[in-house]
Amino acid sequence: MITFTNKTQYDAAAREQEAVTAAQSVEDGTCAGSAFLGWRDVPTTFLASDEYARMKDVAAEIRSEADAFVVIGIGGSYLGARAVIEALTPAYGRGVPQIYYAGTDISATQLAALRDALAAHKNIYLNVISKSGTTLEPALAFRVLRAYLEERYGAQGARTRIIATTDAASGALHDVARTNEYRMFTVPDDVGGRYSVLTPVGLLPIAVAGVDTDALLAGAAQQRQACRAPFAQNACLQYAATRTQVYRAGYAVDVFASYEPQFAILAEWWKQLFGESEGKEHKGLFPASIQCTTDLHSLGQYMQDGARIVCETVLAVDAEDDALHVPHSDSTADGLSAYEGLSLGAINRIAQDATIRAHRDGGVPVMQLTMPQRDVQSIGAALYFFEYACAVSALLLDVNPFDQPGVEVYKKNMYALLSDAVAKNAG
Repeated sequence: MITFTNKTQYDAAAREQEAVTAAQSVEDGTCAGSAFLGWRDVPTTFLASDEYARMKDVAAEIRSEADAFVVIGIGGSYLGARAVIEALTPAYGRGVPQIYYAGTDISATQLAALRDALAAHKNIYLNVISKSGTTLEPALAFRVLRAYLEERYGAQGARTRIIATTDAASGALHDVARTNEYRMFTVPDDVGGRYSVLTPVGLLPIAVAGVDTDALLAGAAQQRQACRAPFAQNACLQYAATRTQVYRAGYAVDVFASYEPQFAILAEWWKQLFGESEGKEHKGLFPASIQCTTDLHSLGQYMQDGARIVCETVLAVDAEDDALHVPHSDSTADGLSAYEGLSLGAINRIAQDATIRAHRDGGVPVMQLTMPQRDVQSIGAALYFFEYACAVSALLLDVNPFDQPGVEVYKKNMYALLSDAVAKNAG
């Protein structure tokens, strides 16, 4: 489970009653956006479902047959899966099948490069993920890659290699999948995209990557119970309450910091989760991220000495990675002789602790979250921890955690401009 250490000058207990009330509204289904609370019990309900068993069978088939697997989706339709895969699989040579991501942008250069890369693979499977099927970025990518698979394998061959994760009953992608007899998995009606990583949206790609999804869900389920504890023992509520205290004190930016490069996409998932959930009605901490120690040589300067608008969420790992040690060298020119025999994991942890101390002493409120080790159950716990904390944190701001009205504004403008472009092209 995830633990919380408050290294700010702000007392979480000042918001205890508000946080407890907000959490209770999540539990009893009376909070804003209550139609989208299905994520609360997914770690146990989906694990026991027939769809989960079928999903594992399909994932095993893909692992056996494919040498390339393309995940098409944007935002919550791919970030959670990619975050878990990159956190838990080797950074180099992640194995077979090789996993690619598409539909995350509208770059012709990127999509053409992916299509060229796929030419080197013998057997390609594709998972298109969209509740509606009309979100422009994944819809365009699917149109292009579906045509590529049909050209390469024929209509029937493509049909067996395309899996759609979409609405159970309606929508553009649902209709295409039914018409073409693609295998389908369900985006639950009561789970929004950024909360969907522990549904088929995230779990099918995660299972294809070889991650133990049973253990991932078990870690999330354990954290689910921890999120129900009294405030004094509830790291999740304490974190949400502290963020609110820091925000009320005038800080504007919450920087997610980790000292493990394989958490870089987890940071991107966290940014979407909190950004779309809290950023409404001119409220909320702006979610940003740094990768340490790399960014301590760039953005670290601003955090230490810049405007006092930044607070920090540090995700730490308690167990050190002792696989590598500083080796002996007859030369002392690099100044490392005193550190011979120390593990690089220990040195990294010292760098983390030193930076936390420097930031805190420099006026940066630091909220430290710690997982016992970088393993699948701990990652499952972290995912659930952040989902629950985000819901409570948004409710403490008196905003709906589960809608995203601002996203729709750019879409309306984009489709209007696209209509103009189509009309001009036709003329």
